[in-house]
Amino acid sequence: MYINRHIENQIAHAINNYPVTAVTGPRQCGKSTLAKQIMQNIPSSIYLDLERPSDFQKIENAEWYFSTQKNNLICIDEIQRKPDLFPLIRSLTDEWGGAGHFLILGSASQDLIKQSSESLAGRIVYKNLTPFLWTEIDSLYKIEHYLERGGFPQSILRTDTDISVEWRENFISTFLERDLLQWANFSSQTMRRLWQMLAHLNGQTVNYSLIASSLGVSSQTIKNYIDLLNGTFMIEVVLPYISNSGKRLVKAPKIYISDSGITAALLGLRNFDEMSGHPVFGFIWEQIVLSNLKGWYRNAEFFYYRTASGAEIDFVMRFRNRIIAIECKASFVPSLSKGNYNAIEDIAPDHTLIVTPATKSWSMKKGIDVVSLKNLEDIIAQKCIQ
Repeated sequence: MYINRHIENQIAHAINNYPVTAVTGPRQCGKSTLAKQIMQNIPSSIYLDLERPSDFQKIENAEWYFSTQKNNLICIDEIQRKPDLFPLIRSLTDEWGGAGHFLILGSASQDLIKQSSESLAGRIVYKNLTPFLWTEIDSLYKIEHYLERGGFPQSILRTDTDISVEWRENFISTFLERDLLQWANFSSQTMRRLWQMLAHLNGQTVNYSLIASSLGVSSQTIKNYIDLLNGTFMIEVVLPYISNSGKRLVKAPKIYISDSGITAALLGLRNFDEMSGHPVFGFIWEQIVLSNLKGWYRNAEFFYYRTASGAEIDFVMRFRNRIIAIECKASFVPSLSKGNYNAIEDIAPDHTLIVTPATKSWSMKKGIDVVSLKNLEDIIAQKCIQ
């Protein structure tokens, strides 16, 4: 069963208008499946998976091979395994002219694949695919199922809970013991300990020095490891929002594990009951909201706001010259604290949204709406960025 993805039409449009379209996102989030679905409507296309030895061998003489495929859309999966292709791709697209020559898929961010931004400037457009967004699968599952298993297709689509848990545990091990081997200077054992520590600190501000001391490594090592986890889409780093209020702000970054199912696996939580009773449950809900917002509004910027005196709001979204304050409440009967109201006064947003797991949305007071995750994208479009 193929499930339509929110970004599918954007990728198809990019292929028709740019020489090179890059789809990035974490491993196993559905990039290959999505690419093959789009290619069904492009008869003159080929697919190369650089993790398959036979496909890797085809591009041993890449210039010759690509030249024989000049009139095809050439899809290259796991491009980060052969970054020396980028200068050649630049040269060929300049020679061929027009659009729709290459569709490249990668499990590393644009910043991590530096060669592409240097070699293909002006010729490439980037699209980021996330694990499933709630609006892509809300007709199939309850929100509790989504929280428990996360959005990775091989986790959430499994009919057996034990198999889903096992898949996520294997994903973590494979990522640490195989996938990260292409990035130099890291220890898989230290990375696992850091990742588990970040799961316990999920959604909280972090002090690199304290983490480094706990793990017996340098602060620079922790920074490098966190940059690598961020660059491979395993965590989200949220920076503080700097307002003009003159208040003393908390300036340490907040870090979220980027998928609730992976968080559960790192914490040893097997089902929703265990998750809902864990201290990080509210932070997991924040992560769910953030991941979906980033999936819907890919060009928006996201921050958090917190002062030393206790004023705080989970996220500040900046998009199209609009400021939207977003508070996440894992409750069907949400309320705002004094600290929330103080933050709203400091930020002076165009609108404030309280996101809950409820199925309905309503107005709390002027300028403040309670919204369901299902309706969040539409509410922002209708009320906040008109």
